[in-house]
Amino acid sequence: MIIDFNKLQINTLKPKTDFEKKAVFFIEEFLSASESVEVQSSGSTGTPKLFKVKKSKMLNSAAMTCGFLDLKKGDLALLCLPVEYISGKMMVVRAVFAELKLIVKDPVLQPLRDLEEKVDFCAMTPLQVENSLDKIHLIKKLIIGGAAVSENLKEKIASVLNQKNTNTEIFETYGMSETLSHIALKRIFPVQEDFFSVLKNIEIVQNEEGCLKISAPDLAEGWLQTNDIVEIKNGNQFKFLARADNVINSGGAKIFPEQLEALVKKNIDREVVFLGINDESLGQRLILVVEGSENELLKSQISDLRFEKSFHKPKEVIFLDQIPRTPNGKIDRMELKRLFSV
Repeated sequence: MIIDFNKLQINTLKPKTDFEKKAVFFIEEFLSASESVEVQSSGSTGTPKLFKVKKSKMLNSAAMTCGFLDLKKGDLALLCLPVEYISGKMMVVRAVFAELKLIVKDPVLQPLRDLEEKVDFCAMTPLQVENSLDKIHLIKKLIIGGAAVSENLKEKIASVLNQKNTNTEIFETYGMSETLSHIALKRIFPVQEDFFSVLKNIEIVQNEEGCLKISAPDLAEGWLQTNDIVEIKNGNQFKFLARADNVINSGGAKIFPEQLEALVKKNIDREVVFLGINDESLGQRLILVVEGSENELLKSQISDLRFEKSFHKPKEVIFLDQIPRTPNGKIDRMELKRLFSV
């Protein structure tokens, strides 16, 4: 299904699949006379909740992204994210704002499977990209969000695209439901950047604990306090270090699990999570959970990994058939920790 927002006539749309019906329902809702729409949070940092968002602020967010990526009237975009969440809703709003043509595809793991034509713009999750590497060269500008992009996936992207004659640009995003999708982007192809750059009219500072505070008056009221520990550069760029509630305190040393996970994923092609499990002598004992079946080669690769600090080496490596995830595919650290709590 393709929807042309340059000459949209709602009554002519004929959705066939359940997802197409959901997309059309949201378009009708967004173009209605009401001032706001309901958005469901992802639940990755707490209980999922519904909250209302002003349509005018969603259009402000769309203007920021379309301006940053230089999207123009008539460009072809692809929607393959659930419209229940802000990620899918904002793909529709960007199409409304910039008068794009929008291909609507089910939000499955391989959304590009049947894609043959080139697309100007698309947003996907890391897992979708992982399962679409053979087709991402067909996308001119791709943004990846919903979870961090692993070093292993970045290497796969570069390996695939360097063999293609393509002008593809890929960005990792930083944001949350409350900021109406992303407020910052970081290029990962054709070059890899270390710092996120904030969009227009966004201000960032740190609180006393080093966590990011965001002022985005065009998107939300007041300052938004995150639990993300960051390093700020030049006032408008930042590097994500860890979530404060994920920090592990082992023997008096603070350990940022996300940084260790990035190191491990450079060397093994598995989902991994570092956890701090209660320990009488250390306070928290560092363990590494690896998704999938155990094998000797993998155990040897993990054993040979060189960590910057001796206390970064996990006390135990545990293999788990499937790591628990939230409904939108993010790692559910709270549930995983409960599995190993006594």
